[in-house]
Amino acid sequence: MSRQMHLMAYLKTGPTASHTGAWRHPQADLHDIFSPARYAHIARVLEEARFDGCFYADTQGIPDIYEGSFRSYLQHGGQISYLDPLTILPIMAAATQHLGLGATLSTTFHHPYHLARTLASLDLLSGGRACWNIVTSSTDFEARNFGLPELPDKDLRYDQGDEVVEACCALWDCWDADALVMDRARGLFIDPAKVRYANYKGEHVRTRGPLSIPPSPQGRPVLMQAGSSGRGRAFAARWAEAIFCSPGDKAAAVALYADIKSRMVAGGRAPEDCVVLPWMTVVLGETETIARERMDYLNSLSSPELEMATNSAMIGADLSQVHDAGGIAAAKKAQGHQGLEDRLRHIMQTEGISFEAAKRRGKTPLVGTPAMIADYMQDWFEAGGCDGFVISPTIFPGMFEDFGRMVVPELQRRGLFRKEYAGRTMRENLQG
Repeated sequence: MSRQMHLMAYLKTGPTASHTGAWRHPQADLHDIFSPARYAHIARVLEEARFDGCFYADTQGIPDIYEGSFRSYLQHGGQISYLDPLTILPIMAAATQHLGLGATLSTTFHHPYHLARTLASLDLLSGGRACWNIVTSSTDFEARNFGLPELPDKDLRYDQGDEVVEACCALWDCWDADALVMDRARGLFIDPAKVRYANYKGEHVRTRGPLSIPPSPQGRPVLMQAGSSGRGRAFAARWAEAIFCSPGDKAAAVALYADIKSRMVAGGRAPEDCVVLPWMTVVLGETETIARERMDYLNSLSSPELEMATNSAMIGADLSQVHDAGGIAAAKKAQGHQGLEDRLRHIMQTEGISFEAAKRRGKTPLVGTPAMIADYMQDWFEAGGCDGFVISPTIFPGMFEDFGRMVVPELQRRGLFRKEYAGRTMRENLQG
């Protein structure tokens, strides 16, 4: 079988994801934000479209970087994590059989025993479909919610992150696969010879173990990561089985892909052990003209103020106070996502626009017919820029429903995407 794409869905527990005005669209569901049925429905939609999985992006607080206030985010419907994803994913697990289920959890704010126990529980209950989107966190407002005055330095956060993941893996390895015996005749429930202490001792974290949970059918949760800085890429190359990224164009995607794979080889990993998945979102139409009209209408619903507030939160600097790209570093300190700053600079360079114009720009959806969207995806995939894509919604849940009905069949006709799942666990499906 020829190489095929992988698809993941980017989700939020709220009405807004990548497009700031999408929640105002008449087709956007708002009545069920806090209803379990909303999450069961999107799980079934994604599984019917044969997505490898989904993950919930999560932020531990309400952004207040722009103008030192959360007013813009609240008033204009900004991207907020209303619910803890770990309360949502079991609902989605019960509604599906194959879909991978990812939660974003921070190595800066959570102890490894708590992380390992929570994720192992989800992994076991879902039959081996849990995924951990590993973050070190990126904003001071999150740090203050956990009693810290500000974020630690980025390199220190990644050093601590390495230890937290090492400790979690040590805890997940405390049990042999066949330790749980449950033999009534012999009176043997668990073979104690097949359970051991972790005894992990690092510079930043320690945990003894053993974990109180046996391994799932996939052994341990799938590890996912998004990091664009040099230190972030090193972390991803060491740990990630799926990487979420946002390169500005195909050339940048090809360069990032080659860099990640070469780092993996240098670290003793096989390059096929990790899939690299650039971000994309779409506005579909039966014709290109219809698609562009839909995009124009969607853009008319956006708030320019919220675009600035969103970019401020992602970059980690109050862009109302920064008036050139050179001032970002001093304003952000240890905050922000490098990939978003790179995107802003890319927009300035490729479109020849000023910093003032670029900082007011949101993420740009791909606009066109199903065939046009498939052409774009095939081009990046065959050029060596990715192993698939992370799809983020505009209008929810309609964009995912349309993507599954219109784009996925086109990819399948081209032999680029599966018609059936390869296995029952998330890792089996990622590895094909």
